[in-house]
Amino acid sequence: MRLDKTLYTALCFLVAGNFAAKAQDVKPPEKTVSEEIEVVRPYKPVLAEAVKLRRSPDLNNVATYKAKFNYVITDRKLELNSDIQKLQAQRLADEKAAELVNNYVKGGIGSLGTTLAEAYVGTGKDEALQAGVFFRHFAQEGKLNKQNDNEQQLSIFGRSIGEKVTLNGRINYQRHGLFFYGIDDLNPTLNPDPARQAFNFIELEGEVINKFTPDENALSYAAKVNAYTFSDKFDASEQTLTLTGYMNKRISSFNLGLAAAAELGKTKDFNTSFANNLLRLNPYIKLQTNGVKITAGINFVQEFGDKSKTRIFPAVTADFTLIPDFLQVFGEVKGDVNRNTLKSFTDENPFLNANINMQNTVEKISISAGIKGT
Repeated sequence: MRLDKTLYTALCFLVAGNFAAKAQDVKPPEKTVSEEIEVVRPYKPVLAEAVKLRRSPDLNNVATYKAKFNYVITDRKLELNSDIQKLQAQRLADEKAAELVNNYVKGGIGSLGTTLAEAYVGTGKDEALQAGVFFRHFAQEGKLNKQNDNEQQLSIFGRSIGEKVTLNGRINYQRHGLFFYGIDDLNPTLNPDPARQAFNFIELEGEVINKFTPDENALSYAAKVNAYTFSDKFDASEQTLTLTGYMNKRISSFNLGLAAAAELGKTKDFNTSFANNLLRLNPYIKLQTNGVKITAGINFVQEFGDKSKTRIFPAVTADFTLIPDFLQVFGEVKGDVNRNTLKSFTDENPFLNANINMQNTVEKISISAGIKGT
């Protein structure tokens, strides 16, 4: 056993000595070569592992990032170096003032015997004084016997505009002529010569109105007087005098006012005579602000003359703006007594009979509401 170990050891030294002897062989020197080599390979991005990617945000991280900014404001004048001159407006030529025509004459002829004549004469353009005269004639004729109708009108009016008040006045005359024509087919000879009818109306009117002022506490007033006489070709006649007054006190957005009127008149015919007078008082309070306009008051009416009766009616109006300058909602509750006259009846129906029983119209209550534009 020991001999085997000695044998193996000797073999190992012998092999090692042989390799050492070969390593000590001298080789001839080799030439040095200087060369640069560039190695290019495809780019392979390195990605994070899929298990490390967060699929949902971290809800626990509530910190808010606030950036800090520093501002430096400099006051600099903008300078234009483009040498642009100021644009000068072109002066227009003086426009010739329009010539207002304050006088005219008109005439016409038509079928069925129609004639027209009209004339107007005025004082012209004046800011303080206006006056004029107006005349009109109109006539027509039908195919039936005495189916004729003619109207004439003459008016003289004037207006004076002062610094505080405005004065108005006019004189009016009207005439209406016709025949009580008509044919009964069963009895053609019933009305061979129709009777003539003619209505005459003379009116005088004067009015004073104070000029508007923007003062919040201004006092406004107006007064008017109207008188007329009316008659026909027979025995009917009517005289009426109307006095009207108005006063309003403005207090900021509120208005306190009173409207009053007295209508005095008498209607007579061959067998009838009726004195019909009215006194009307309308106190009110008005609120107007922020698209709301409300007027609340009463209408007190006293009838006196041949008939006497006292009545009180509501007088309430309201306007509410839904869309400014476009849409409004309104409502009204009122009542009144309308004074009927022979003049108003014949204007509607000139073929009335004689001896009419005159009565006033009582409007007990009237309610209206709706939507309107502004």
